[in-house]
Amino acid sequence: MNGMPDSLPFWIGGALALFWFVGAYNRLMRLRSGALQAYATLDAALVRQLEFVQARAAEADAADAGGAEPPSDASLQAASGQLATLLAATRLRALDPAGIAALGTALHVMVAAWQRLHPDAVVSFEADGTLSRPAPLNGKDELLPDSAPIAWPEPSAAAEIARGQFNLAVAQYNAAIGQFPALIVAWIMQLRPAAPLR
Repeated sequence: MNGMPDSLPFWIGGALALFWFVGAYNRLMRLRSGALQAYATLDAALVRQLEFVQARAAEADAADAGGAEPPSDASLQAASGQLATLLAATRLRALDPAGIAALGTALHVMVAAWQRLHPDAVVSFEADGTLSRPAPLNGKDELLPDSAPIAWPEPSAAAEIARGQFNLAVAQYNAAIGQFPALIVAWIMQLRPAAPLR
């Protein structure tokens, strides 16, 4: 005897388990890839917002070349620099919850600095691109959940649509790796939950 079972049901069961594992792994990889693609779209939209803010800040600097730089302009430049740095870092690990949380904080800081300088130049969209109700003046609204629309500097719905698609892709991926049979595959392959951009 060579130590290998000769029973046909054993080999059929082993083959079924292997096919199931490969199928579950492929499904999880498709969902993970979808979340990464959604992040690439979000990254492009955030870069566009950042370029818009930096271009407006450069125009303001050129207009105020003779005077001292106001503190709000300095805070906007610092916030946009921090956001650019975090965007570059997050591209390497787009589904890292700590990186996405830091990116979300930097984004909200930049948007708040923009709103202080240009309170009338913000537009709030729903996740599907339709106009939302006006953004709250103080930057806080206790009636809205954490996934409330962001009031964007550039008057385009692209960033909010991309954020909504990324958050949806992350939710689908997290739900898939949390389901019982696929949970085993996720544990074996060390797939970790991702975090949405709030």
